[in-house]
Amino acid sequence: MSIEVSNESGMDVSEGELISVARFVIARMDVHPAAELSMVLVDSASMADLHMRWMDLPGPTDVMSFPMDELEPGGRPDAPEPGPSMLGDIVLCPSFAADQADKAGHPLAHELALLTVHGVLHLLGYDHAEPEEEKEMFGLQNRLLEEWYEDLRRAERDAALAARDQKLLGKTGFFDGTEQR
Repeated sequence: MSIEVSNESGMDVSEGELISVARFVIARMDVHPAAELSMVLVDSASMADLHMRWMDLPGPTDVMSFPMDELEPGGRPDAPEPGPSMLGDIVLCPSFAADQADKAGHPLAHELALLTVHGVLHLLGYDHAEPEEEKEMFGLQNRLLEEWYEDLRRAERDAALAARDQKLLGKTGFFDGTEQR
């Protein structure tokens, strides 16, 4: 899976976290592992321009998605073999997201992760124009975000246990390559 991030926003953002959450969602949604995604982080003025040009709405917004190939989770049933595709572009505005994060009382990193999940779901055809669509999309968005956080916590626990085990094994001389039998 290829995920490219271009930060043109002027803000310091963890690109690794954005890639991690996008990769997680794409995998969970059963998109071909060779799919490609582009993420661009822009300033408020650039986002306002895109928002007006594509949505005919004034002012900046938090996230916009521009799908490339018609994709659906699990692939299209009429396709002979699902293959790699260009999902599209997600455009994030970290400065706008920072204001939302402040209002919501959580860190910017969380807001950007949530917006990344939201953007990927839009690329996969989810929408929230109608109440039922909104309920489905936001429910899925929240579930995927929580599963990603749980995956991160599990990886941190595993790494801590591995480090502890390595430290214990190093102190005893076992399995460090110096023990002779």
